[in-house]
Amino acid sequence: MIDAHTHLGQALPVAAIRDEGLLSVASIAAGIFRNCGLCLDAGVTTARDLAGLDGGIVQAVDAGLVRGPRIFPSGPALAQTGGHGSGHTPYRMTDAALCVPGLFQRALVCDGADGVRLAARTALRRGATQLKVYGSGGVVSFADGPGDVHFTVDELRAAVEEAEARDTYVTSHAHNVEAIRRGLAAGVRCFEHGTYLDEPAAQLMARHGAALVPTFMVVAVMHERSDAWGLSAEVLDKLAGVGEAMANALRLARAAGVRIGSGSDLLGPEQAGRALEIELKSRVIGFTEALRAATLGNAQIMGIDGDLGSVEPGKLADLIAVDGDPLADPAVLSDPDRVKLVMKAGQVVKDIRSQKFDDEAAPARRTGGAGRRHRT
Repeated sequence: MIDAHTHLGQALPVAAIRDEGLLSVASIAAGIFRNCGLCLDAGVTTARDLAGLDGGIVQAVDAGLVRGPRIFPSGPALAQTGGHGSGHTPYRMTDAALCVPGLFQRALVCDGADGVRLAARTALRRGATQLKVYGSGGVVSFADGPGDVHFTVDELRAAVEEAEARDTYVTSHAHNVEAIRRGLAAGVRCFEHGTYLDEPAAQLMARHGAALVPTFMVVAVMHERSDAWGLSAEVLDKLAGVGEAMANALRLARAAGVRIGSGSDLLGPEQAGRALEIELKSRVIGFTEALRAATLGNAQIMGIDGDLGSVEPGKLADLIAVDGDPLADPAVLSDPDRVKLVMKAGQVVKDIRSQKFDDEAAPARRTGGAGRRHRT
């Protein structure tokens, strides 16, 4: 399975983000490594990290120093002043995004086309395999909401031009229609969440060949863990109705012929059982399409379908064995204990039958973190 919207590096409880400067680099690194291992144990062998991890963690995983999935990092996401992801609060306008070079940085705050261009080049220098922009406000924000629109078309186009110069693409956090329209006008190829998508915007996405990555799991998890995460009443108010709106957006996108991906958008420590996203999505579009979104759909969106996303001769041997029939019960995939065996590039990296984990095996390294040695 592939998770196209992860935050493996955001290993702190949401309530602790404002105090992250009090934590040691060792504690932050340990939390990130733990999340990487849990991702692999859930049967997710490839992850697109959207806002945080840079090329340093990819090196560590590819070298076999850390158990984890094949990672495609965006490096720091691009955020406007006062916007979602910037860490700005109404009365503290400093950039609050933690930066640990070689490991993690949540965002780069940038304004104007030239500022965005500089930030894009910085993210690419830090190992980004694609760029992430915050094109709209968000739910867990200090100074905006999902209905707010971020970045001008010119600013977004600057990011797209820099990505295309490096033969890659831009994906945008976009809850509302105007954020999607601006992104399409600038050449953005993928949109995250798409919560309030309407039919005209869905058709426009289809005409542009743009993809949508809904994220149902994080909505469910935020409801369940609101107290533990210390979510404010304001955040919970913004969360109201998001799940239902996202389900409607998914139906509209599917009807318009938009390519559908799958992302968990998990935050915080102990990011386990991320295949719950497939179970939740299957309630809207059925299990087969939900699984396809999390495998071949994500691979096509990420441009890696020549190697991953389906079981075919010549592709990398990423396979899992589960205890049960997910066609009859999609919840089988959501329980890491029922994911009995995980194979990544032909090497067994989890075998729960014997409780042994192959910590030393590492796939042959190549650009993007995918090895070529072991194929189906």
